[in-house]
Amino acid sequence: MIELSEFFNNPSLIQIGPLKIQYYALTWILSAVFIFQFLKHHKISKELGLDAEKINDMVFFYGLFMGAMCGGRIGYMLFYAPSDLISDPLSLIRIWEGGLSFHGGLLGVILALIYFCKKQNIYFPRLMDSVALGMPIGLGLVRVGNFLNGELYGRPTNGEWGFVFPTDPFSLPRHPSQLYESFGEGIVLFLLLYILSKYTKAKGVVASSFLIFYGSIRFIIEYFRQPDAHIGYLNSGMTMGQLLCVPMIFIGIILVLYFWKKNESLSRTS
Repeated sequence: MIELSEFFNNPSLIQIGPLKIQYYALTWILSAVFIFQFLKHHKISKELGLDAEKINDMVFFYGLFMGAMCGGRIGYMLFYAPSDLISDPLSLIRIWEGGLSFHGGLLGVILALIYFCKKQNIYFPRLMDSVALGMPIGLGLVRVGNFLNGELYGRPTNGEWGFVFPTDPFSLPRHPSQLYESFGEGIVLFLLLYILSKYTKAKGVVASSFLIFYGSIRFIIEYFRQPDAHIGYLNSGMTMGQLLCVPMIFIGIILVLYFWKKNESLSRTS
């Protein structure tokens, strides 16, 4: 059993009076910087004629701000706190109180990049093939930020080891599910997509496979993650995270089949 220090109650890199710069915020910034560097040198970006300035706009404004931040906040309020949104609509903009949803952020990124592609006259599925490869970099880092924040921790464990978070009111040994997610959604997901990208030239397949792989990995790891206290388990016995992953996986399968068939048709006609 590992008892984590009181640092996890206030994981701040810098604190000057009421101003705090937390490690969690730093992981978001680093995620965007590393994804930018990855996409700037990726072959698909060059194939689409994207220079550093356009990639910078795509990552930091469309991807990070409009997609992940705004979409993630809207998704969280709709999926996890709809009653709060109805009773207090202004809670939507109080992002400093916490609450971002990956699934909402993903929808936000997709919508923001569809708009970006229309402006730049770029084939959206092809761009998303490269974005999908870069996303595990950010996902892995942000989950480390969740761990340092002492949030989204795992379910209690009776195993030989566990982490006791000072933010846990019950002080129980728990699975460090944030680190499981960092490994699964970061390293494992990147390797799966990278290997797939080496074996397929079908445009849109890598991006569609991201939905399948992420949804499957997240669904499994949710068995180790403590459900949100105000939601708990759904009537199906699943968590909200698992429920949102189910359509994600099925949509991914449908899109993979569609893009593979489309690529085969183009290959026969060329």
